[in-house]
Amino acid sequence: MQKIKVGIVGGTGYTGVELLRILSQHPNVELVAITSRSEAGVPVAQMFPSLRSVVDLCFSDPNSGLLETCHVVFFATPHGVAMAQTPALLAQGVRVIDLGADFRIKDAAVFEQWYKIPHTCTEVLAEAAYGLTELNRDAVKIARVVANPGCYPTTMQLGLYPLLKNQLADLSQVIADCKSGISGAGRKAEVGTLFSESSDSMKAYGVTGHRHTPETVAQLNQFADAPVNLIFTPHLIPMIRGMHSTLYVRLNDAGQALGNAQIQALFEQTYAQEAFVDVMPWGSHPETRSVRGSNMLRMALQRHGNLLIVLVVQDNLVKGASGQAVQNMNAMFGLSETTGLQTVALMP
Repeated sequence: MQKIKVGIVGGTGYTGVELLRILSQHPNVELVAITSRSEAGVPVAQMFPSLRSVVDLCFSDPNSGLLETCHVVFFATPHGVAMAQTPALLAQGVRVIDLGADFRIKDAAVFEQWYKIPHTCTEVLAEAAYGLTELNRDAVKIARVVANPGCYPTTMQLGLYPLLKNQLADLSQVIADCKSGISGAGRKAEVGTLFSESSDSMKAYGVTGHRHTPETVAQLNQFADAPVNLIFTPHLIPMIRGMHSTLYVRLNDAGQALGNAQIQALFEQTYAQEAFVDVMPWGSHPETRSVRGSNMLRMALQRHGNLLIVLVVQDNLVKGASGQAVQNMNAMFGLSETTGLQTVALMP
């Protein structure tokens, strides 16, 4: 088949270079453009030596016209960038996958409340597909624009979906205690993410409200077909990549009537055909190192009386960002979702 011509906007950040790592090895992709205003003309491999002899492109200016020649463009950029450039790309027949937040929240007023900027592309927002591939595959396949989910929301949604969809959870209080490696903060110079500031330390942040909350709640409400009261607390932990979410769900009467084996079977059946979701044996303790560098998300179940505990791990830069974006691209272009994503986790 004809190769998919791919452009990346924002190729100098962590999700951008992760896209380059994955797409450079993708058998059906031709990398056409990696844009950066500040680094235009600089060889990609000069900034990222890991890509020497793998990616021979130079960074290009976003206005060079190269993006308009692509079949699909990934936006690995801060919020506000994709919404400004997407309409012009769509007019040229280019499909868009946004790793930022511009198209994740359908209610523009809610987006503006959390992100403090006006939404200038509401007509595209209305048609964008939410790109949690396992749960929204049919919409992703036909979409012109895909909103790639946030990293935390991916773990929370996949971990909670079987319970909410089957109406087994008490929705009055669902607790998500989530921890992410420092790469989740992005590739920027900030005191809080310096090695000497973040190493040998751990802290919570966004306790009274994290920007991933409205995105997650909107999806959970759809799963449950009712309002879900989510209490979500993210933490920064002193490692580069990896995410661990511990989800606490009080079972309702229907849930309490099920035995452990029945709940385990429900999760296994839900994800039996999913290449990138691994439901481990009951009582397991999934580790972040078991998914490092891979697009795999692993989960395990434990129970304390009528409280079900769902443990979920993923690589925040792969399944939590760039790997999931490539999985969405594969679905959009009729490829097997595993194409270019078969990397096994790095251990030790």
